[in-house]
Amino acid sequence: MENSPYKGQVCLDSTVLSTALVFLIIFVKKQITLDHSQLVAAFRENGILHLKEGNGKVITLMKPEQWKSDMGDDWTFLLFDLFQIRLICQQFSEVSLDIIEYANKPTVYHSPANSIVKNGPIIDGVLKFSLVMEPSWNKLLFQISQPVLVKIDTKETTTHQTPLLFPLLSPSAKEMYLGPDGDVKIIKG
Repeated sequence: MENSPYKGQVCLDSTVLSTALVFLIIFVKKQITLDHSQLVAAFRENGILHLKEGNGKVITLMKPEQWKSDMGDDWTFLLFDLFQIRLICQQFSEVSLDIIEYANKPTVYHSPANSIVKNGPIIDGVLKFSLVMEPSWNKLLFQISQPVLVKIDTKETTTHQTPLLFPLLSPSAKEMYLGPDGDVKIIKG
């Protein structure tokens, strides 16, 4: 074996291999999540939650039944599932549902309100809603288990905060009118 022509090469290869193993470092982006249990408990206790998100802006989540007209009309219904649209809006065509389901950016939709919606910011029969697809925010809404209203940048003081960015504050967020028959009008795109 000592006279093998591969002896030096094998040693070199094993040295290179062991050196490569020593310096192999894998960087994995740390997954940031919300502390759902604490936030859901605070929301259920008061029906309202002020939360400072990753941009430093305070968003207010509130049960729709607590909304009063003197609170203003700049509130948006947040949904965690496509089927919740039926609770707040008129019946949608498949085309309209597909537009919502396959949206690739956070979008606020303006749509005709369902006649059963009694509480909430409805202007001329139209309300605003967004289907939140970002996993952590979607999970929070799922655990709250009902449509909630959100007001962005409320300037409220709060002890609740997260490093996660709220999706509707993204520079790529869009806004559009979406009618039940598939009528589409881009408001902000």
